[in-house]
Amino acid sequence: MPKRRGKGNKQLKPILHIFCEGEKTEPNYLKGYLQKFHSGSRLLKVVKVEKTNKNTPVQLVEEAIKRKRDKNTPDKDVFWVVYDREAQSKYPDELHKKALKSATSADISVALTNICFEVWLLLHFCDLTACYSSCTDLLKNSSLKAELKKIGILKYDKSDNALFDLISNNIPDARRRAGRMNQATLNSSYNTEENPHLLNPYTAVHKLLDAIDCFVKGN
Repeated sequence: MPKRRGKGNKQLKPILHIFCEGEKTEPNYLKGYLQKFHSGSRLLKVVKVEKTNKNTPVQLVEEAIKRKRDKNTPDKDVFWVVYDREAQSKYPDELHKKALKSATSADISVALTNICFEVWLLLHFCDLTACYSSCTDLLKNSSLKAELKKIGILKYDKSDNALFDLISNNIPDARRRAGRMNQATLNSSYNTEENPHLLNPYTAVHKLLDAIDCFVKGN
């Protein structure tokens, strides 16, 4: 049975809602992207990085589903969730399967990065083919910290508000590298993008940015 709508919803502009696992890194990056490429109060109301205290894939998807099914949410609103694969010990494959299945059933898009969002940040500087088992592993063994030092960030801090501004000019490169990385991973794997948590390395952040661009242009 279709959900009932509040009065006047037919006149409301659709909104793209984004629910992030991280409290700082992802929201800061996405808000920075909106400010730089889609500035203006009206456009910032069209795409919303939602505040949430949920921090597991299943919880984020459930939160997005709850908002989508709310009687006051217009049918044309679009929903994305952003989270990381993380280590197997933190988020087992079964948890990811449950989250992805629920998201697909509810027509909610997922921007997953394997192993962590820092993969996407690293792509702003160089190509990536190495697999990492955790964020700690990536920060210790990748070139990310060295690349950040080159631009003046001597100590990596997930909550650093200045990070986006310092790397934003490299976003076109990051997008291209993400596509190449994902294709290389797919070429060497039996898995598909229907199970991104099984692809390492992998990211869909560039797909979310593309979705934001298209959504804003359409509004």
